[in-house]
Amino acid sequence: MESIKILALWRILSSFLLAFLTHSSLQLAWFSKTVVLASAASTGTVGDQAAADKNEANALLKWKHSFDNNSQDLLSTWTGSTSCQWQGIQCDKSMLVSSINLANYGLTGHLPPQICSAGSLISLSAHHNHFTGPVPISLKNCPTITRLRLEGNQLEGDIAQDFGVYPNLVYIDLSDNKFYGQISPNWGKCPNLGTLRISNNNISGGIPVELVEATNLGKLHLSSNHLNGKIPKEFGNMKSLIELKISNNHLSGDIPKEIGSLKNLEQLDLAENQLSGTIPIEVVELPKLRNLTLSNNKINGNIPSEFSQFQPLEYLDLSGNLLSGTIPRQLGEMKLLQSLNLSHNNLSGNIPSSFDGISGLISVNISYNQLEGPLPNNKAFLNASIESLKNNRGLCGNLTGLILCPSNNSQKRHKGIQPALFIALGALFLVLGGVSVSLYILCRKTRKKDIHAKENVHSGKAVSGEVFSIWSHDGKIMFENIIEATDNFNEKYLIGLGGQGSVYKAEMPAGQVFAVKKLHLENEEKPNFKAFENEIQALTEIRHRNIVKLCGFCSHSQFSFLVYEFLEGGSLDQILIHEKKAAAFEWEMRVNAVKGVAYALSYMHHDCSPPIIHRDISSKNILLDSQKEAHISDFGTAKILKPGSRTWTTFAGTFGYAAPELALTMEVSEKCDVFSFGVLCLEIIMGKHPGDLISSLLSSSSAAITHSLLLIDVIDQRPPHPPKWVVGEVILVASLAFSCLSENPCSRPTMDQVAKKLMMGKSPLADKFPKIRLAQLL
Repeated sequence: MESIKILALWRILSSFLLAFLTHSSLQLAWFSKTVVLASAASTGTVGDQAAADKNEANALLKWKHSFDNNSQDLLSTWTGSTSCQWQGIQCDKSMLVSSINLANYGLTGHLPPQICSAGSLISLSAHHNHFTGPVPISLKNCPTITRLRLEGNQLEGDIAQDFGVYPNLVYIDLSDNKFYGQISPNWGKCPNLGTLRISNNNISGGIPVELVEATNLGKLHLSSNHLNGKIPKEFGNMKSLIELKISNNHLSGDIPKEIGSLKNLEQLDLAENQLSGTIPIEVVELPKLRNLTLSNNKINGNIPSEFSQFQPLEYLDLSGNLLSGTIPRQLGEMKLLQSLNLSHNNLSGNIPSSFDGISGLISVNISYNQLEGPLPNNKAFLNASIESLKNNRGLCGNLTGLILCPSNNSQKRHKGIQPALFIALGALFLVLGGVSVSLYILCRKTRKKDIHAKENVHSGKAVSGEVFSIWSHDGKIMFENIIEATDNFNEKYLIGLGGQGSVYKAEMPAGQVFAVKKLHLENEEKPNFKAFENEIQALTEIRHRNIVKLCGFCSHSQFSFLVYEFLEGGSLDQILIHEKKAAAFEWEMRVNAVKGVAYALSYMHHDCSPPIIHRDISSKNILLDSQKEAHISDFGTAKILKPGSRTWTTFAGTFGYAAPELALTMEVSEKCDVFSFGVLCLEIIMGKHPGDLISSLLSSSSAAITHSLLLIDVIDQRPPHPPKWVVGEVILVASLAFSCLSENPCSRPTMDQVAKKLMMGKSPLADKFPKIRLAQLL
């Protein structure tokens, strides 16, 4: 019995042991299999990462090899198969490219098509290069991107189609490119977006209200485009906004008072639009506002008096509007104000004495108003140039160009004689009234004759007759004086020779000095009346400080001539060929000359209706005044464009300055002047005509050598090298010049774009001046 129990117990233990061993072997097999699979998976992941890294490296190397030799040299560290060690490249923990920084390299070419194909790119900085063409499609579909900087290139495309919705985007700058189309409402769907800058492109349409949905947006820059419509009042809901800059557009309507709800706003720039209405009180009361620019609009009414002395306002520009009334006392109590521009308005009265206490005021401009009385006892006013004070009703002070203020004693003496003076003046006014009526009748008759004479000139009837129109003078007397002053156009008074006529200096008996342009004869009998008519027609209607002023004209049976203001500085070509004059023609003067010509051409092309094309922009037709300010002259070949029509012509202009398309099509457009302007810019900074340089740039055999030239070696060596404060503008002029010389007219900028860039300031490459090569400017 006992043996049976032992046998049964043994069977039970054997079964348990067998089951245990069987289960353990299964566990061991599963564990071994897991280790093998994990090891294989790990090996596969490392292999995939290495392959992805190699693919990215190959794509970047392919991109590098698409550049010219100079650009490839700038990326000399880009070798091998591991891109994470290359200059400008950063990788994440997975060894995938997460950041590309090639800013200010001067690279030329296209952006790589697969730049965000790996899905790991967080930051791309390719600003201030010479990239052209479209934005890669992979960049549109790049949800990982947080920072994108492409400003300062020549990228183009429809901005509404080329960019998508970016959930992680914080900063984007697309300024200074050639993007067109309309602003997409999708930018409002980027919840983390803090900065959106797309200034200085060709964007049109209105500002979408949907931008308000980007609740973290702090900086919005849309300046220098073609935006129209009104400023959305919904902007008042963008509580994070710090900077709002939408100047140089075509916006109209009132300034929304809702902007006054932006309590964090520090900079507001709405200049150069078509805004009207009054300045909202809510805007001037903004507590953190440091910069308020509303210049060159159609804003009317008074300057609000709600400015506070506790505001941090440093810069205030209300110039070029229709403001009236007096300057409020509160402006003179703003302790932090540094720059004040109220010029070109209709302000009246005295300048408040409260300005006496502002010690931080540095710059002031109150010209072209109706202000009177003494200047404040403030350095900014007392040290201001007459240009900043001129054309007012009766400002006085101890400053050249202003009358001295009367002393207190003389004022008391004047009060004593006022009653007697009023009686005498009353009688005098009665006499003058009768004389004035007689003169008015006489002047009406004279004016009708003068208008009839001008009409004859424009219609061509004056060729056989005699027409005299020296404005503000008796025509025939002035004609005789001019003949006498030039000794019947003796060569000793000759000061210039142009394609359409010879220019003489004429000093009048009364002391006036004129430049008289006597037209060349078309044949032995008659003058070139077509050039004569062109010049009168072009200059009669336009007024610009950088265009030579036409004072009158004469059409005579023997000869015809035009009478201009005399500019003491002479022509630009004569300055550049004269060693001493060229050495004294400093860089700041040269840059200002370029700006003057650019502003005048922009005015002719974009502000005159219909536009005027000069067709002969060259150094011989740029005259300088005593302050070395440039003036465009010689409009004998000018063309007035008719809207909606194409203008064809025979060749006119100066060889070496004329646009290349004129040799093929003879079709005239504004872009012909743009090309000539580019040649002129290079001539100004090189000190000689740039024909050889332009030819070598267009030649495939010598282009590479020319690209490698240093800018510092190309510029005129006669004046000292540009000082630090102007070197950035010299670089900008050179860069703009090359862009104007594009063989394709459509690729050249407009003069409006050129003028705006010159206004905006300097090149970002200023710090690299001694090492800048021409390739970086092309």
